[in-house]
Amino acid sequence: MLNTKTAALMLAGAVALAPFSLSAEELRQIHVTGEATTDVAPDQAYITLGVRAQAKEAGAAMEQVSARMNEVMTSLGESGIDAKDMQTQQISMHPVWSQVKHDGVDGREVTGFEASNLLRVTLHDLDAMGGVLDDVLDAGANEFRGLTFSYSKRDAAEDLLRTQAVENAFKKARQLAEASGMALGSVREIRDGGPAGGAPMMAMEMARSSDMPVSPGSLSLSHSVSVTFDIKEPSGPN
Repeated sequence: MLNTKTAALMLAGAVALAPFSLSAEELRQIHVTGEATTDVAPDQAYITLGVRAQAKEAGAAMEQVSARMNEVMTSLGESGIDAKDMQTQQISMHPVWSQVKHDGVDGREVTGFEASNLLRVTLHDLDAMGGVLDDVLDAGANEFRGLTFSYSKRDAAEDLLRTQAVENAFKKARQLAEASGMALGSVREIRDGGPAGGAPMMAMEMARSSDMPVSPGSLSLSHSVSVTFDIKEPSGPN
């Protein structure tokens, strides 16, 4: 029968060896990245457009801009654009400096003022975009700051891609485990890599009309996950 001292020494040895055994088990893991990608057709667009005008007096410049912007917004409303889809982005005013000469000396002085008003418009009917752009040009818009496309059901698409990315990770892990003569064990960790993409990829047919031609293209969406699996010796014959 073991005495108290011997039992204590054996217990201490077992505790000391436990981390080494655990470390060995933790090394029997594989890490994979699951990925999923899809292309979707954009169903809405964001346009930033505006009006810019110059005048000798600041008030006159702003008055011109305000009048023309009102005409632009009226035109958008007549095209079926809801008021909630029109948002003012920026109103600015700054002096216009010019090179002048007084008594033979070159210099700079304020010769007028420039005012501008930028509006962000959300379009839900891409087929009508060319006509809308033509209409706002006729109404007085003389500045465009960008056109981007988006997909209104992106959240649902990303949920599906996330699931597909996990399935892809399992497929890769099984292949790796089988190729190495091991069996796939439990999932130890999953890290969501998050969504990516959203830039236009492939061009679609351009509008065939007298309106301004617009090509929405398509959006490429993707999602990735990182998964860690245990691997173990196969339980049965290969």
